[in-house]
Amino acid sequence: MQAKRANALSAADLATIIQQLDFGSTLSEQLISELASSAVVLDLRRRRFVYRAGDPADSLYAIVHGTIKLCRIDHDTEREAVIDILSEGSLFGESALYSTAGRRENSAVAYANSRLLRIPSGDFQKGMAEDHRLHDYTFRLIGQRLEQAERRLADFALNAIPARLDRLLADFSDRYGVPDRGGVLIDIPLPHREIASIVGSTRESVTVRLNAMRREGTIEFVNRRILVKRPESLVREISLASKVANPA
Repeated sequence: MQAKRANALSAADLATIIQQLDFGSTLSEQLISELASSAVVLDLRRRRFVYRAGDPADSLYAIVHGTIKLCRIDHDTEREAVIDILSEGSLFGESALYSTAGRRENSAVAYANSRLLRIPSGDFQKGMAEDHRLHDYTFRLIGQRLEQAERRLADFALNAIPARLDRLLADFSDRYGVPDRGGVLIDIPLPHREIASIVGSTRESVTVRLNAMRREGTIEFVNRRILVKRPESLVREISLASKVANPA
């Protein structure tokens, strides 16, 4: 059955969408109805901006389907630093809850054709005050993203490119991995330039390392995706790299 256009969705449709999202699955029908009354569905084509740095931070977004890239773009050089790639079910734009300036620091871009649910931050905050489950979910989300940022900072300071790449593939295998006969398929497209931006390297260096991993039998390339053939070997390599970088 063909999906309804965003402007054709009813309040009941929006409530169903919220109920199926990670943060909405445990909420009361009343709160879901309240959030649905102010929510808006957006359909974005690939490479369209959800918001840019400097835009008002006045809403949170949930990915109904598709993939969103969070990034920071240098104003002068237009160089891009990828912060994360988020998949279906993810909530983002949470800076709207705590930004003192009321403006976005980062940008969000559709990494693939995507459908999003936009909820005004004031209504979301009201829901957090009414239901501890929404409060706890959001608190954990912010904490997890802070921990992720701290790990990446430590990774940049302590580890060389191969170890950073191993950690990224292990992380994405866990978050986006689909079991496959040959291992675990990271089920999002990962161009080498995007990987390079995440691990703080160049596309050429990443390509050399990935090709070496393919020759070693650790990974394989499948339709612009990466199949991790031996996920346990990545964990072992990360552990060894940490011991070398931080001897007792």
